[in-house]
Amino acid sequence: MPCAETGLLELREISEARARLQGKLRRTPTWFSEALTKELGVPTFLKMECLQKTGSFKPRGALNKLLTLSVERCHGGVVGVSGGNHAQGLAFAARLLGLNATICMPASTPRNYLEATRAYGATVVLCPDIVSAFAEAKRLREAGLTEVHPFDDPLVAAGQGTVGLEIFEDVPDVSTVFVSIGGGGLISGVATALKRQRPEVRIVGVETHGADAMARSVSAGKLVDMPSITSIARTLGAPRVSEFTFKHVKALVDEVVVVEDAEAFSALRFILERVKALTEPAASCCLAAARRMSGKFRSDEKVVILLCGGNASLEDLATWNSRFP
Repeated sequence: MPCAETGLLELREISEARARLQGKLRRTPTWFSEALTKELGVPTFLKMECLQKTGSFKPRGALNKLLTLSVERCHGGVVGVSGGNHAQGLAFAARLLGLNATICMPASTPRNYLEATRAYGATVVLCPDIVSAFAEAKRLREAGLTEVHPFDDPLVAAGQGTVGLEIFEDVPDVSTVFVSIGGGGLISGVATALKRQRPEVRIVGVETHGADAMARSVSAGKLVDMPSITSIARTLGAPRVSEFTFKHVKALVDEVVVVEDAEAFSALRFILERVKALTEPAASCCLAAARRMSGKFRSDEKVVILLCGGNASLEDLATWNSRFP
């Protein structure tokens, strides 16, 4: 459990998560990018978490959580709420352990997310919107299912933090890491893994305009609700972050940058054409933020851009390409 005094994760918890996950998920690669090194002016690496099982980092946290639960507690199955990558991550993790998973998803969820979640064996309950999805999950939890929250859970965040351990192993002298923020579980874990080993590492959190609940909360000094999610980066679209993740960002994250959708898609296109990898705007926004800092890095820096997911459909790409030619 997090430190009793600070409420923050400890490196030990992330190391324990890594031991649990060993051999069950991919140890994703970190690629050196010659093209981005030339563009940014410093050695630049891409942590390819978009190549993880289900196409995002989400199985790490979900599986770490499930592996700590007793058989009796999971007997009735697990439930989650998601219109994005957590749905697939939890469905995959549950199938791996032979558990029944029910995912409550808003009706606006794209077809490819629905199909993939069902393909991993989960029962999908479609709800009118995200608010009613959370209400349905609460009802199912009260009926005996075990809820796995996408970010407001130390065990989930510790699982996501194993990405940070891998970054440190691959680039031990890294100076700046760009990490997406949705609800904040990923950056809470990654920042803990890196800062506890190398306190001078600069952690830059990244959101897109219209999916920037954390930046708004940091600016206000308290949790702020998003009136609506308007960004194309759907998987960053947490309407509200949690006290747990907010506390980690305030303590461990050096800066939160908000980029425009057009910048995120420009970066996505670059990664697709030059790196030959498919990402989603929630991941490519980190490159967009790094581009904003081009020319401002010290000459001795090494930069890592965490590409957290790659779940974008051909329909998505066509729509975005028309919108941002």
